[in-house]
Formats: sequence, C-alpha cells, structure tokens
Amino acid sequence: MTIVTRFAPSPTGYLHIGGARTALFNWLYAKHTGGQFHLRIEDTDRERSTPEAVAAILEGMKWLGLHWDGEPLLQFSRAARHAEVALGLLAAGKAYHCYASQEELAEMRDAAKKAGMPIRYDGRWRDRPASDAPAGVKPVVRFKAPQTGETVIDDKVQGSVRVGNEQLDDMVLLRADGTPTYMLAVVVDDHDMGVTHIIRGDDHLNNAFRQLNLIRALGWPEPIYAHIPLIHGPDGAKLSKRHGALGVEAYRDMGYLPEALRNYLLRLGWGHGDAEIISDAQAVEWFTLEAIGRSASRFDFAKLANLNGHYMRQADSAYLAKASEPFLEKQLGRPLAPAERDLFVALMPGLKERAKTLVELADGAHSTFARLSPDEKAVQLLDADAKAMLGALLPRLRALAAWDAAAIEASVRAFSEEKGLKLGKVAQPLRAAVTGRAVSPPIFDIVALLGREESFARIAANSGLKA
Repeated sequence: MTIVTRFAPSPTGYLHIGGARTALFNWLYAKHTGGQFHLRIEDTDRERSTPEAVAAILEGMKWLGLHWDGEPLLQFSRAARHAEVALGLLAAGKAYHCYASQEELAEMRDAAKKAGMPIRYDGRWRDRPASDAPAGVKPVVRFKAPQTGETVIDDKVQGSVRVGNEQLDDMVLLRADGTPTYMLAVVVDDHDMGVTHIIRGDDHLNNAFRQLNLIRALGWPEPIYAHIPLIHGPDGAKLSKRHGALGVEAYRDMGYLPEALRNYLLRLGWGHGDAEIISDAQAVEWFTLEAIGRSASRFDFAKLANLNGHYMRQADSAYLAKASEPFLEKQLGRPLAPAERDLFVALMPGLKERAKTLVELADGAHSTFARLSPDEKAVQLLDADAKAMLGALLPRLRALAAWDAAAIEASVRAFSEEKGLKLGKVAQPLRAAVTGRAVSPPIFDIVALLGREESFARIAANSGLKA
C-alpha cells in the first residue's frame, strides 16, 4: 500500500507556524514511507477565503521547502462531487431532509445552554415522513449518525480514544442552498485523494469521530489518524502572536533560514533521542508517528535563534550571501553591484560567526558597503591620541607592496609592537575609521577587500587625516 498524506489549510489568512509544523509532519511521514504528500486548499468558506491567502500559503510552503506531489486541490471546485455523495446517502436512507427553522435551532441551543448540556440537534426530522414537510421551505440534508454504542479511534498519537455515539448529533451534509459543508467535503476529498493517514492538530479530534462514522456509512476504507498536540507559548498559554503565532513569511522576513525553521518545528513535539541538530535526510530516515509526544510543545524564540545561528555558521558563504542580500539591499536602499556581491561572499566567514539571523548578518555588513559617519562608540575610539596614532600608521600602509589581509595585519602588528601597544589599541581605531562602527567583521579582511583607495578615503573622512 502506498502511504498518502495531505495538508489541508483554509485560505483565510497566512500559513501560520502551527500549520507549518502539521505540513512538515505530513511531508516527512510521506517521505519516510516512500509515499505521497498532497496539498489541498479548503476554500469552502467563500466569504473568508481569498486568492491572496491561497498565494501566501503556496509561497510559504515553497519557501519552507515542503514540496507537494501533483497540483494543489481546491476543495470548492469539487462541490458537485460532494453533493453527489450526500444525495447518494439520502437515497440509501443514511441521510434525511431536515426542515427545522433557524428559530427552532436557536431554541435548541438556548435550551441546551440553560440545562448545561452540549449543543446538539435533537433529531426532530430524523424519522418524519416527507408528507410533513412544510411548503416552500428548502431543507438541509443531515447524516443519520449512530445513536447507540461508541465510536473508537486508535490514534497513533493520542492512543485509543472513544466517545459515546449518543453525544454525536446528526450533522448537516448539504445546506439549504445545496452547498456542501466542511465535514462532508473533508471526508469525500480524503477518500478521492486516496489519503491513508490523516495527520493534523488535536483540535480536530472531535471532528474525527463524526467523520469516521460518515466514512463507515459510505463503506469506504478508514484512514489512520494521528492528532498532534497544539503548540503553546513559553508560558504554557495558547500560542498567540506575542509568542510567535505568525505567518511563515514573517519568519522569512525576520531572517530565519528555512532549514533551521524545519529543524526547529520538527523538535516541537517530536524527538529522536537527544538529537537537536537534525538534517533533512536524518529527519526523513527517523520520522515516525509513534515518536510524536502527547503533550503540548512550547515555542521559544531564543532556541530558534540559536538553532538558526548554528545553521548559518555551517552554511556555504555564497548561499548565505544570496539569502541575506535582500536584507542588506533594503538597508542600503540600493542594489548591490556585481563586485559588491563578490565582496559580500568574501566577508561571509567573519560575518556569520557573529549573527543569528540574516537581518543581523546584513547589519554586520552594512558598514562595509556604506560610508557611515562614526556612531557614538566609534567617536569615542577616535579620540585625539587615536587619530595621531593612525596618522603615524598610514604611511606604512600606503607603502605596502602587497595589499592583502595578511600583509596589512603584519604591518599593523609590527607598528603596535614598536609603539609598545596591544594590537587592539591600533586595530580598534582603524576599525572605527574604516567602518564608522566599533564592531565589524575582521578589520584586516575588510581593509583588504575594500582596496587601498576606498580604505584611505574612509579613514580620511572619519578621522580628518589626509587620504
């Protein structure tokens, strides 16, 4: 049997971080088993579903690296198929027309609330003859749910979960206007797509009992369920925007790498021993549903940043420069020239050691690509003594035959030793004069990569010395 999983977001907003983890788990399980992973856009809520949200979901999935098999399925486009199934149940006596008015339904809800009971439809049209139908009223179609016994789900995460069927009312399959409900559409689409494993948040567990009874009434193969505990904030409360309940695009814009976010989301509720740094290949090899925990996991921005920093330090310089280039260009307010792109790659070994996000990486590079006036800390470094010292150093630098980091460092070291100074006492003012900042990538690398003319021009501009 080919394992088939699916991710089925509603396009009423962005691809939020909890949905991204659900998508990741479905993707990994399909890859682990050599199966298929499909994407379905559940756009049956026509008032709230938007093309912009669909585009955001697709873009978020692509950026995160979760590529699906085949074309995305738009649920609303299959409304005729959903209605066909409902009408088949109606013809088989497994569903019925319900003529209850909105006023009657409101009375049921109010009575249940006053009695402290769950709100359920009372089945008043379940066994009534068609001759009782009021004239001019369009009915809904309701499913005849079992009323005795219990429904049991052997969930791969939650274990054996059961509910008494008397707690499940007759859900609506078709609205009065003939449009299918979400509960019907999900069941039909999962069947027609050949979905074998439904991996989703445990907020859908109550739906699963109703959907499973519908599947059984249709005589269709039953899927295997795995309901994942939700993600909470660091304080244990439900995840909110202040905790990190943001769209995937927000993490991209904050400068996180997709591979780091995949690794972090994987470890939110799933584990393999003590492993923290897990490559995609390892994740695919190790991933099982049984290793998903039953407790809610807690989102921690500090852990994500540290993990992202690790991936950045391990990343190829050219890849990292390309990924962070948009952030640097935004800061500069202009595109990088081809020569500057080469310079950015050359600076990367020094830059990535100090950064945890691509934004921080761009911050570190900014002073190399723009002539910045000294900030407060740089001004403090460029006092009268420092300027005099730089004035004595410059002739030595101008006289260098070879202009590379090793030659520049050797010259500055020799000067420091002659003056009886520690290297930092010379290198720090040089850094402040060249970059306008007290912190930067290795200064000798920067001076070498900027070239003689640019380096001397910056020193002159920021220290008042003659270039």
